[in-house]
Amino acid sequence: MASAALELMGFFLGLFGMLGTLVATVLPYWQISAHIGSNIVTAVANMRGLWMECVYQSTGAFQCETYNSMLALPTDLQASRALMVISLVLSVLAVAVAVLGMQCTLCLEGSGAVKSRVAGTGGGLFLAAGFLSLIPVSWTTHEVVQTFYQPNLPASMKFELGECLYGQRLVCRLPCRLPCRRAVFHGGRDSAEVPHVC
Repeated sequence: MASAALELMGFFLGLFGMLGTLVATVLPYWQISAHIGSNIVTAVANMRGLWMECVYQSTGAFQCETYNSMLALPTDLQASRALMVISLVLSVLAVAVAVLGMQCTLCLEGSGAVKSRVAGTGGGLFLAAGFLSLIPVSWTTHEVVQTFYQPNLPASMKFELGECLYGQRLVCRLPCRLPCRRAVFHGGRDSAEVPHVC
């Protein structure tokens, strides 16, 4: 029963990670304009994301403009888009595979070894999706920090880390591994199944 509870916990953490990746991919809060030095006017805040650039004015107006040409984008932004979308696709696939392999579902009933391998595959897909989304987040974080500390760049052109970068780094560190069951063999006959993490 404890193994089933661990499976459910791992599944819901993986589902939470998938939703966090989806939110971070869609929202424009990857980079936020820095208000430093003589740039203390906070009437306008600029935000950049993977798909759009937005401006928030102190009057409450919020305007976003999507990037018009994909080929005109920098290569790091194109790669970040691709990795986040691949991460989402892997997450959806991981949810489907994990549901098939969980002990609390009736799918693949009667074949315990296959069911545990399927659950392990779902956990592996969750891990791969988390790793793929961690790459563009770390890449963008590095780029923002390096650009921020360039002395020849005007203060009005500097950006800080946005909420999506902070949130996604937290989501990527969640333990999204699914426990599964493994039959232990003693002298040609199998004994009780022992829970472990695949």
